[in-house]
Amino acid sequence: MRTANINRNTAETKISTTINLDGTGKYDNKTGIGFFDHMLDQLSRHSLIDITVRAEGDTHIDDHHTVEDVGIALGKALSQAIGDKRGIKRYGSSLLAMDDALVRTALDLSGRPYLVWNLEIPSSKIGSFDTELVREFFTAFAVQGGITLNVCGIDGFNSHHIVEATFKSVAQALRMAVETDPRKANDIPSTKGTLIE
Repeated sequence: MRTANINRNTAETKISTTINLDGTGKYDNKTGIGFFDHMLDQLSRHSLIDITVRAEGDTHIDDHHTVEDVGIALGKALSQAIGDKRGIKRYGSSLLAMDDALVRTALDLSGRPYLVWNLEIPSSKIGSFDTELVREFFTAFAVQGGITLNVCGIDGFNSHHIVEATFKSVAQALRMAVETDPRKANDIPSTKGTLIE
């Protein structure tokens, strides 16, 4: 089983995450930030990665530390669960439409973290959620997960739709990348022979 559990405790947050790469998209996420929970649910459901998150953070200040630290913990969990990446497809992409929004994601589980972010979110808040935290989450997730991640917003005017389409698009690309390749089930998908460093 490709599973992992990561606990992260700091003076700002207390986080526990569990993932199963070979799941069915079951989710149970409670961060104290309703909209963020909804987005984590989308990430799980559309990647078919089972995700459970429990987070307590200093949300009396703002949501920044909690969102970023969940990204760190989930990235570490992904990296741990996927191991040496033997047999995975490695690459994934998705062009995803949601109402007015259209988002393109391409990613590589390369072990070389890099984020290209070409996504404009029209409003600064969705309810009480600061939309700038979407990028913070994916930055932390990509860095700790060793992911080269390229996200591009192609169309859209509704901030909720744009952000939700982003989480769903990344999820679909991630689903593709973590799947095992039956033609190369025992091989590292790299001419270098490693995707760890």
